[in-house]
Amino acid sequence: MTEKAKLRSPIVTVLGHIDHGKTSLLDKMRGTGVQDREAAGITQHIGASFFPTETILSICGDLLKSVKTELTIDGLLFIDTPGHEAYLNLRRRGGAIADIAILVIDINEGALTQTYESLKILRSGKTPFLIAANKLDKVPGWREKDGLTLFDAIKAQNMSTQSEVDRRIYEIVGALSANEIQSERYDRVTDFRKTVAIVPTSAKTGAGIPELLMVLSGLTQQYMKERLAVSKGPARGAVLEVREETGLGITLDTIIYDGILKKTDTIVVGGLDGVIVAKIRALLQPKPLDEIRDPREKFTNVDIVHAAAGVKIVAPDIEGAVAGAPVYAVENPENLEMIIQKVSDEVGSIRIQTDKSGIVLKTDTLGSLEAVTQFLQQRKVPVRAADVGPIVKRDVIEAHASGDSDSLNAVVLGFNVKISPEIEDLAAEYGVEIFMNEVIYRLYDEYNAWLLVKREQAKAESLSSIIRPGKLELMPEYVFRHNNPAVVGVKIHGIVRPKVGLINEEGRRIGTILQIQDRSVSIDEARDGMEVAVSIRGPTIGRQVKSNEILYVDVPD
Repeated sequence: MTEKAKLRSPIVTVLGHIDHGKTSLLDKMRGTGVQDREAAGITQHIGASFFPTETILSICGDLLKSVKTELTIDGLLFIDTPGHEAYLNLRRRGGAIADIAILVIDINEGALTQTYESLKILRSGKTPFLIAANKLDKVPGWREKDGLTLFDAIKAQNMSTQSEVDRRIYEIVGALSANEIQSERYDRVTDFRKTVAIVPTSAKTGAGIPELLMVLSGLTQQYMKERLAVSKGPARGAVLEVREETGLGITLDTIIYDGILKKTDTIVVGGLDGVIVAKIRALLQPKPLDEIRDPREKFTNVDIVHAAAGVKIVAPDIEGAVAGAPVYAVENPENLEMIIQKVSDEVGSIRIQTDKSGIVLKTDTLGSLEAVTQFLQQRKVPVRAADVGPIVKRDVIEAHASGDSDSLNAVVLGFNVKISPEIEDLAAEYGVEIFMNEVIYRLYDEYNAWLLVKREQAKAESLSSIIRPGKLELMPEYVFRHNNPAVVGVKIHGIVRPKVGLINEEGRRIGTILQIQDRSVSIDEARDGMEVAVSIRGPTIGRQVKSNEILYVDVPD
């Protein structure tokens, strides 16, 4: 945190469809900053890369001057891990920790499945975003124009290439519009609060990266002053990852989004077996790569960390901590009980345990648990139990119990979790279906496809159980057995199935059809005009039933 900074550094996450260039774009941005010798250079945090104000000014200073903007943010903190998982774990009550996101879309492929999933996740986290229309260098006819701004580089292309760039951008605009999101190319946006900016980029050549950083910086400092206000109170953050480090034991890779964390603080962390209270032993940040002499000494001790920052917390007895859990610093011991209750309530509000009928959900982190639960509830999927961790015996038993009231709820959904072969065998024995996937929409699609098939089967079975009117005209020359059971040839009128009751013309119950055979093969249904053999439990042919009598299916009222 610099002295002159008026606002803390915004936290930026990168999302998008697989292979659209999320990691490449992040790497290129980091590379651009690292190569910039005049600036302070990028510093590596735990789980994040910090772009100081000086680096941003050096990369896009002329652009900022052209729009008469002075930077008041303390740089930008980019979360290193792109994609849903990091974003979901960076959660806090009421939304996401990320202040803004970059949604990467391949300008040549347009919006795809995970693009739409990202949009839903960003909306649920109430996170503003802009779009990097990546792989600009792959647009047919594109020629790299060194030394030009993105706007001038587009204008310098031949007319057909300019038209092609515009056409592809407006395909993205159309896809977003269908999802009720207004968007436009960044240089044509008149109100950034109402319109999502689209910045064409190339992770390969670096085209558009200065403009991307400019729009990010401008948006955050213009519209997020209150959210980015510098706080001097105790730190608040979230666990990005729980990691075991050689010589340190279990550590918490944490993103601090508010306040100040000191080496002397006590922390309160959410855990699966209750709230964890621990005294900090050390706060660690990565050493610059050129200072690492020994791989075992890759961290440097710090005494104090200001938001926004990524830091590794070393503390005793934190084995039960879970990714996505809240982290609160406690300076005043008098506030400890209140903060413990706060963390307990927050974790408890995400985990679900009820007696109602519904599926069982297991995910890898609290962040994904919250997101997948919301995803399922929006699609009216009943959830009986939802928790973090591998699928275990208790989950199978829960699902089996849930299936007692509705067999379609004897299901366990596993998001990015493990299961042992023994538990899979147990599930098969109990008739519990298990679905596992690392992508939310694929997990849901597999489960939903199974559900639709099961419902169709149930409907077919239900229709087949309806007793329809029918009559059996006994053929006296085909009495094969008189009783126990009677077996006789009949001519069918209407529809006749096994297991139905039979009555005579007076309405008196005669017996029940056990089996129907056509040419010595058992069949489930005999239709009008067929001549078949039936076995009937109850009567004796020649006593209660004449050999030429007509019997009727007993249709319930």
